[in-house]
Parts: sequence; structure tokens; C-alpha cells
Amino acid sequence: MTARVRLSLALVWLALLLLVGVWVGANLHLSGDLRRFMPEARTPAQKLLLNELGEGPASRLVLLALSGDRPDVLAGISQGMRQQLAHDPRFTLVANGGDTSLEAVPARLRPYRYLLSDTLDAQPMDADYLRSQLDARVQDLGSPAASLVEPLLASDPTLEILGLVERWRPAREPRLIDGAWFDQAGKQALLAVQTVAPGFDPTGQAEAIASIREAFAQARGSSPAQLDMTGPGAFSVEIGSRTSREAGFIGTVDTLSLILLLWVAYRSWKIPLLGALPLASAGLAGLGATALLFESVHGITVAFGFTLIGVVQDYPIHLFSQQRAGVSAQASARRLWPTLATGVVSTCIAYVTFLLSGVDGLRQLAVFTIAALATAALATRFLLPALLDPSPHDVADQAWLARTWAWVQRLPRPRRALLPFLVVAFATIVFAPTPFWQNDLSKLTPVPAGGLQRDARLRHELGAPDVRYLVALEAKDTEAALQASERLQLVLDQQVTTGAINGYDSATRYLPSAATQRARQARLPDRADLQAALDAALSESPFRSDAFVDFVDDVQRVRAAAPLLPNDLAGTPLGTRLSSLLLAAPDHTTALVSLSGLRDPVAVARAVAAQGAQLLDLKQASESLVEAYRERILLALALAALLLVATVWLALREPRRVLRVLAPMALSTVLILAVLRGAGVELNLFHLVSLVLAAGLGLDYALFFDHAGDDLKDQLRTLHAVIVCSITTLLVFSLLALSSIPVLRAIGSTVAIGVLANFVLSLLIVRGADAPPEAAAA
Repeated sequence: MTARVRLSLALVWLALLLLVGVWVGANLHLSGDLRRFMPEARTPAQKLLLNELGEGPASRLVLLALSGDRPDVLAGISQGMRQQLAHDPRFTLVANGGDTSLEAVPARLRPYRYLLSDTLDAQPMDADYLRSQLDARVQDLGSPAASLVEPLLASDPTLEILGLVERWRPAREPRLIDGAWFDQAGKQALLAVQTVAPGFDPTGQAEAIASIREAFAQARGSSPAQLDMTGPGAFSVEIGSRTSREAGFIGTVDTLSLILLLWVAYRSWKIPLLGALPLASAGLAGLGATALLFESVHGITVAFGFTLIGVVQDYPIHLFSQQRAGVSAQASARRLWPTLATGVVSTCIAYVTFLLSGVDGLRQLAVFTIAALATAALATRFLLPALLDPSPHDVADQAWLARTWAWVQRLPRPRRALLPFLVVAFATIVFAPTPFWQNDLSKLTPVPAGGLQRDARLRHELGAPDVRYLVALEAKDTEAALQASERLQLVLDQQVTTGAINGYDSATRYLPSAATQRARQARLPDRADLQAALDAALSESPFRSDAFVDFVDDVQRVRAAAPLLPNDLAGTPLGTRLSSLLLAAPDHTTALVSLSGLRDPVAVARAVAAQGAQLLDLKQASESLVEAYRERILLALALAALLLVATVWLALREPRRVLRVLAPMALSTVLILAVLRGAGVELNLFHLVSLVLAAGLGLDYALFFDHAGDDLKDQLRTLHAVIVCSITTLLVFSLLALSSIPVLRAIGSTVAIGVLANFVLSLLIVRGADAPPEAAAA
């Protein structure tokens, strides 16, 4: 085959990759929803946790802090941002302290004030009550509050709406300066915004964050004020940007290093270019298969998948190193194929077990990995040989390689040292002082500790309730949930009295049940009775007899109105608060009660249980989810180990060879765990997933050393290939180990340790029969 034909074939291959790349780009939908890497929720707390992680109001909340200028300037910027963002369809709530007044209650809802308030539950709206209220208004009109009272007087002489607004205020509010929220020090203006997009919708959150920045830039003007944002949405945008930067840097360094290393190893500019074709094919095959089988692909899947470059690049490297004069590339590929196929099939079988895990994220990892590895192997076997030079340079002729092999052969095989090694390794694993497992989900987030601390501080300043404990009450529908919440209120009031909690917030604080509203409607007087009571109250009052026509009309209007439902509050600050405490599903509704100052969880749990409710510990729920996930992975790993041994046995059929091939992989796994535990690392889910990847690398190294047999030239070619493979793989995963993203750091550190351990142990245990040093150096 001429050079022109080989070039044409390479260009056709490249063109096909470009076409596939265009299709993948058009059909790949990325997701940042961490729930894809969680097992199915089984307990109420787990279900609530997963809902809050992805779709709940808490995931949509972004907290803003303005600093760097005088309080009056910051308050002005805060008001400007609120005015602009309040009209932005990307947000359902924009609060900065200005909405705690009457603006929080739209005019269309104000006639319902007597249905929302409990004032008339024990006090009839008779002449005596109206007289006392009118006397109080006379006093108000002579006080500094006159400007607030006078506009409301005609329609609301009892000031019921102001009582509701006061009741709806949080138990602990931020400091108010010039009509805007501030921290207690008075140096930071605070805002809370809630986005339409869920917290883990990267596109929607990026658009919302961009709108906030634009509003800040316009409101700030020439002020040196600075904006700080926290919350799931803000963090997801920051993480996405940082991940892109790190991925770009790591990818660039990996690519340049791989090109340079392959050029040095093979002294040919063609080799790096040809070696990239199976790698690109593998990446696109993995992405394409995942995009085809799943509605959206998690970013973790993509990040982990592309670490497979450290694995699939081994396949063409082995082919390059096995070339020699007088033997065609196709013949070298055929000779290499049984060993290569055994390694690929074994690794793929290990990942097949993840398909049975019941976790969507692990299924995605399995599909990506299997498709990528199989594609790279098949491309190396059937496509790449046709593009290689028919007159290659034999790497076995390099003098430094012979000297290295001679030195290796003088090293003793680690027979007696294995027992002390295992004793020390297992002792380190078992007796390391740090906890063995990492169960805290927050430790997997790439958000810096400083960001989490700022978020906690802002939530404290804004008077946010305890985010760990919630009371949950499940009912068949919204009305039943509200009625049950009203009964629960009596119990929680007793808990406040006994000091078990400082306070609580429930949905019925903002919207009573329809039954309660109808009962309050029945207690409202009709027009004739109300007018008679009002006339009697006005007989000794300075107000005109016709001053309260609007009030009478409002009461009659609400007497005949249908009870308010949650949908009637949509788009208002009340609706936003209600939606976070009343979660409606197609077949049930869950009412939540947030607690503040919880001192006695046991007493509260016992009290609410008597009303059919449950005190949920979301921290415990997250830890139980992680434990369930880990159990799934460990089960998959155990099954993978059995299948891997069976595959190697079927391929080799000799107990001694099987043991020799599997030993480096097993010992390296123990060594990886010992090093991580000795370094004080608490093992998380991604360390376990990475163990499969490290085991696959170790198996490949051992299989190829075994394949070399006792032929010196084959041993030298195999040594060359494994050295190049291990260096490139070590580079890829060492860079990942330096990442600031915990998931990538866990993968990188685990596999980097595994590469070193597998290379050394495979070389010492699996190398062919020792030859005289003179022959090796010849």
C-alpha cells in the first residue's frame, strides 16, 4: 500500500470522526444533577433530600451580598437591582427587605385578609370590636404612623393586613438600613433571589447569574461596590467555569505531552497523529453511545470518561512497539490481538456490573467506558495497521532498552517480601486514625470551603431556618396536608413553650386550609349586620358615616368568594414561601415545617409523630444515601472481580499463569488503599469506581508481560510499550490528582498510584524467565 493510499485512508477516517462529532454535539445534553449518582430514595427524608437537591426551592435560591461602599450607596444599589430583577422572567422572587411591607401582598389578595388571619376566630366582628378598633385608629392618625395608616383606613379600619404582614415576618430578620437588608455589622447589603431554573440546570442558572451581574453593573454605576453570590445556582456556574478551565488546561498539557512523548519514543512525526485516531474514535463512541441511550449525560460521566484517554492510548502504543522489519503491521496486530482482547474484555466485563447497580450515573459510566474501550481496541486491530509504515524501526534494537532489561532481570522476584508487604498494607488500611469512608455529600462538591462558609454566614444573617431538620407530613392532597398542618401547629406551639424549639414556619402560616377559610367566612357578618355594627361604632366616633364603604364591600366580597388555593398565590412573595413548605405531587402532597433553634430532637420527634408527622434529619438521610450507593458499588466490584478472574482463566487456562497475571493487580489494589488511608484520605464513591480503572491497567500490563514469554526481543518490545504506556497514563492521572475538583482529584490520585504499583509489580512478578545478563545486554 502506497503512502498516498495510506494518507487517503487516514483522511477518510478523520472525516468520519468529524461527522460523528457534529452529530454528538447536536444530540449531547449535559446535566449537573447530582441525583443521577444517587441510588433510588426509599425513606421520606431521602426522597425529600433528592427533591431539594434537584428541583426544590432551596436549590433555586441565590444569596447576594453587596459591599465596598457606604451603606446608603449600597442600599440604593440593592433597590436598583431589586427593581430590575423583579421584572425578569428568570426569577420568581427578589427580596431585599422592601417586600416585607404591603408590597408583599398584591391588591387582589387583600380582601382575603380576614380568611388568612385568625383574629376573628375568637372575636366576632360586632359593634364593640369595631368601636375599639376605630378608637385605636384615631390614636394612630395622631401618631408618626399616620402616613402608613391613612391610605388603608377606608378599606381596612381594623388594619388586619398590617397584622398579617407582621405575622409573616421571619422570627429573625436582617438589619434594615434605608429600606434594604444589611448584615448586623451594617457593611453588606443583602438580597435573596429565587430562580425559575433548578439549581443544577447549568444553562438556566448561567443565564440567571448573568442577569444578576448585569443588574448589578447597571445599578452600581461608578461605585466601587462589589458583588458576592452564593447558593447552589451560583456555585454550579462557578464550578462549571472552573471545570472548563481545568479541563482545558489538563487536556492541553496531556495532548502536548502525549505528542512529545510519542515522538521521542518512536522518532516519527506520524506516530502521534496516527495514535490520536483510535483515541478520538473512543471518545466519540463513548459520548455517542451515552447520548443515544440516555436523555442527558452527567458532567461527571464526561469527565470520568475522558480520563480513559489514559487507558485507550495504550492500545495503539502496544501496536507501535511490536512493529519490526519483515513483519507487516496487520500480522503484528493479529499476533497482539488475543492479549489485547483479553484485557479489553476483562475491563468491559468489570464495568458491565455497573449496569446492574440501579444507579443512573453508574450506568452512564459503564456505557461510556465499554463503548470507548471496545471502539479503541477494534480500531487498533482492524483500522490502524493499514495506515502504518511497512518498514518500521524495531524498538528492540535500542541499547538503553537492553540495558534496562538486564538491570530488571537482576532484581529478585518478590516472593518472601510479599507477606510482610501485605501485613503492613492491611495494618495501615485497618488502623489508620481517620474514618475509613467519606459519607458527607458536601465533601464531594468542588465548592471551596470559603464559599461554603460565606453561604452559611449569609443564611445566618438572613435568618434562614435550620437546614438539617425538617418536620414532614404526607397527605393524600393539598387540602388534607393543610388541615393536618393546622393540627400540628398546636403541638409545635407547645414545643416552643417548653423550649424544645425557638420557633417554626409552616405552610398554614401563609395559607390556612379551605375548611378553615370557609369557617371564617361563616363568621363574617352579612352586609346588613355589618353596616348596623359599623353605624353603632361610628355613633361616638369622629369618622364620617360613609368613610368605610370600601371596608363593607371587601367583607361582602370575601364572604362569597371561593377559598384561596396555593395557585392563587403563585407569582407573589407569599407563593414563593408557600411553595417551599408545600410540595405537591400527582398522588400526594407533603407539608413541611422548618424549625429554628432545635434543642431537643427526641422530644420534637415524639410529639410530631403523635400527629402522623415525622422529624427528618437530612444529614442522616444524605449519609444513608451515600452508604446505600457504596453498598451498590462494592457489590458491583465483588461481582466484577469474579468475572475478571473467570475471563483471565478462560484466556490462559494455566493456573500458574493466571495467578501470575492476577497477582500484580490484586497487590496494587491493596497498595492503593494503604497509601490513601496512610495519607489520611477518607475513601469516597469515586475512589471505588477508580479502582476498577486501575485494576484494568494492571491487568493489561501483566497480560502483555506474560504475552512476551521468554523471547528476548519480544520482552524488549513489551518493556518499551509498557514504559511508554505507563508514563503517558501516569501523566494524565497525576494532573487530575492536582485538580481542585474533588471527584477528579479522587480519580486521579487513585489511578496514578495504581499505575506506579501495577507497572513495578508486573515487571517484578510477571516478567519472563530470567536470561543471562550478557544475553540481555547483547
